[in-house]
Amino acid sequence: MLITIIRTVILYIFVVFSVRLMGKRQISDLQPSELVITLLIADIASLPMESNDKPMLSGIIPTLILVSMEIIVSVFMMKSSRFRRIICGNPVVVIENGELKQDKMRSLRITIEDLCVQLRQLGVFSIEDVEYCIAETNGKLSVLQKPGKRNPTAEDMNLTIDDTGLETVVISDGEFLSNSISLCGTSEKEIKRILSKRNTVPRDVFIMTYNKKGEYKIIDKVK
Repeated sequence: MLITIIRTVILYIFVVFSVRLMGKRQISDLQPSELVITLLIADIASLPMESNDKPMLSGIIPTLILVSMEIIVSVFMMKSSRFRRIICGNPVVVIENGELKQDKMRSLRITIEDLCVQLRQLGVFSIEDVEYCIAETNGKLSVLQKPGKRNPTAEDMNLTIDDTGLETVVISDGEFLSNSISLCGTSEKEIKRILSKRNTVPRDVFIMTYNKKGEYKIIDKVK
């Protein structure tokens, strides 16, 4: 039993590391080749877990090969748009100038119900409000509403909005987040100075956010 647990933990760490090598994507954002590789890795890694008779290498070596193939394919797709089109396909316009392209929908095997569901998830509740709708290669829809249905921007209304920069969490549960601190253009020393003015120490802070204008919010831990 102990051996099974150890093998499972090792394979889990290895699979997580392998998927991490392929890059950060959500399942819904995976291209066809990436989805295939992910499913194959999950299936191969489960084999040594199910039977202690199978050597660990029977799961590790095929996984390494698949990850290497995916990295190589990704490099080729970056270098060649034609190769990328072969692997991933092309985006397809299903609504153009407000006109529903039924032939495109049939080729993609998308029903009107499926289209309406995805449009509602994007906050569009009427097909008549859509000027362009594109089915991307990862299966998601990109939608451009008709001019009269789009939300006005600050530029449209001749408004000037102050740029506060990116607001990031610089302290989480008493710990400094160095990457977030550098993103908002400050330093750990400056954060400590702010906390000192409030007679607070980092370990008593649950969350602290900060932006490039020097604005911050602090939520203390509940004691």
